[in-house]
Amino acid sequence: MPACARPPAYARLVLRIIDARSGEPVDAAPARRGLTRVEVHAPDFDTTSLRVLLVADLLVRALELGGTPVWALLTGGRRQAELRAGAAALGIRPFEDSPDVSAGLGEAQVIHVAVEGGTATDGVRIDVAPAQPDIPDPSAHPDTRDGADPGVLRLALLARHHSAPALLEAAALDEARDTLARWRGAVARWARLPSRPVPDEVRRRLRDAWEDDLDLPRVLDILHDVETEPELPDGARFETYAYADRLLGLDLTRDLGSPS
Repeated sequence: MPACARPPAYARLVLRIIDARSGEPVDAAPARRGLTRVEVHAPDFDTTSLRVLLVADLLVRALELGGTPVWALLTGGRRQAELRAGAAALGIRPFEDSPDVSAGLGEAQVIHVAVEGGTATDGVRIDVAPAQPDIPDPSAHPDTRDGADPGVLRLALLARHHSAPALLEAAALDEARDTLARWRGAVARWARLPSRPVPDEVRRRLRDAWEDDLDLPRVLDILHDVETEPELPDGARFETYAYADRLLGLDLTRDLGSPS
């Protein structure tokens, strides 16, 4: 099949992740419609632990977009209440709290999401590199305090692959702030025009990116391409951004209906 050809309608897209134990790619959902358990190991309340929860959130969203049922758990760690509150501020959906998951629910796959170099686990494992500089109390971070836009920190973390350290320097945060404001404004403008479907090729590129070990930086690059593609109708840009935001969780449609 030529590289530009559209895959047949019956082709099944498969989320593949790199197992940190073996360094080999594995299917995140090896059994069609089989339950996947995502077990999150965040040892403390800091920015690196929040990044672990964010990667787990993205994994759950990607699995659900592919039709896979997911059971997501947060296990162990200190300062759980603060960690959950910080995660909620970043738009991370809640994880269940279960001290005993040994019995399981007959899941087809178990995936552990943990800090790079943390406690070893059995089963498939996603290692998350640290956020640098790490912030012992993320609630004091300028993009997580009351009144600030936590989407800025979320976008800055998404801009680096989870296997690479996330550099939360002022320039990276400023770029994320500018990009988020521009995209939300553009989405609000595009929404005023007739809707058009997400182009098949764009949808395929997006899915290819996030199905390839959660390559979120590539997803963001594709959205930059969609933003500037001169031949694309604005209605299709809107639907593309709304579709991608089901994974990204950046609230890109927040400004719909606001004055231009």
